[in-house]
Amino acid sequence: MNRLIALDLPGGADFVLALRRCWAEGDAVLVLDPRLPAAARTALIGAARPHHALTALGADPVPLDPEAPPVDDGDALVVTTSGSTGEPKVLVHTHDSLLAHAQAVHERLAVDPTRDRWLATLPLNHLGGFGVVARSVLTGTPVDVEPGFDAEVVASAPDRYGTTLVSLVATALDRIDPSPFRWVVLGGSADPVARPGNVVRTYGLTETGGGVVYEGVPLAGVEVEIDETGEIALRAPTVARGRRAADGHVVGLVDDQGWLHTGDLGHWTGDGRLVVEGRADDLIVTGGENVWPGPVEDALRTHPLVADALVVGEPDAEWGQRVVAIVVPLSPGVAPSLDALRSHVKDRLPAYAAPRDLRLVAALPRTSLGKLVRH
Repeated sequence: MNRLIALDLPGGADFVLALRRCWAEGDAVLVLDPRLPAAARTALIGAARPHHALTALGADPVPLDPEAPPVDDGDALVVTTSGSTGEPKVLVHTHDSLLAHAQAVHERLAVDPTRDRWLATLPLNHLGGFGVVARSVLTGTPVDVEPGFDAEVVASAPDRYGTTLVSLVATALDRIDPSPFRWVVLGGSADPVARPGNVVRTYGLTETGGGVVYEGVPLAGVEVEIDETGEIALRAPTVARGRRAADGHVVGLVDDQGWLHTGDLGHWTGDGRLVVEGRADDLIVTGGENVWPGPVEDALRTHPLVADALVVGEPDAEWGQRVVAIVVPLSPGVAPSLDALRSHVKDRLPAYAAPRDLRLVAALPRTSLGKLVRH
């Protein structure tokens, strides 16, 4: 019987060895986030139903749900994603889908296992972190795995380890000098900041195994379509096998033509690059005008009194929806006014994008990859 093994291990060499061992035995893995509170951990285990957990290399597996349904031959990874609604989804990736992603990424980046070396520093329970390890294991490319992001460790990695490749999110990249790396793969949320030429922005989903569009150009084997509504659809061998129910049944994610409908909206530029505008359900329609939260948030964050910002739409009897700015002041005692923020946004964007309501908060919820939690 092929089992699902929960890897309850910090990032490091032991994690890689445990992963190799599980895969060699035909088992799939679920990576547990050590930061999860007890209730969230229990909910995750209940949704994914791993048979056992490994808490240390060489230790006896801890029984979790020995009566759980087996995984299928070829299944490699069970990973959860909250999606845009906050409802947890349990997805199954196969060795084939992970290998297809690894090969496509390495082809685009011209990775040579004899001279390149990855560094994994993002959370391993997300594909942003786990994908680095998987690419290395599946292609024989050296990797060093850290238990978390440490700016000093990452900055010194090229000299200390010989690192040439690293995957980061924008908040982490802002804390290091990227120039010593051959490539910095940048995932997570949209990034409007000017970056050097060795930083490559990616677009993808957990369902696609991670980023499958690099700097607006699909990886080899990845097809992109945009329908009449502007929704992005993807077709690729990297797409997960499906969504797993508690009884082990897996439902496919693609339509009968093999397309994954992402729920994201986008368009093509004149030179054939994909621009992702955002989630369809994040779009704010106010007075008949379309307002994307991202550009408004970027504008708000350039105000000298703003540390962070989230923009949402709320029902409005006059406008249909009104633009609401939820702002973290840079200094608790000095908050920006709504008028000041409206004027600031109007200097950079059309007037209809300026917020009509302001709420001040101490902090905004973000995922471990730095994405704002909108819902």
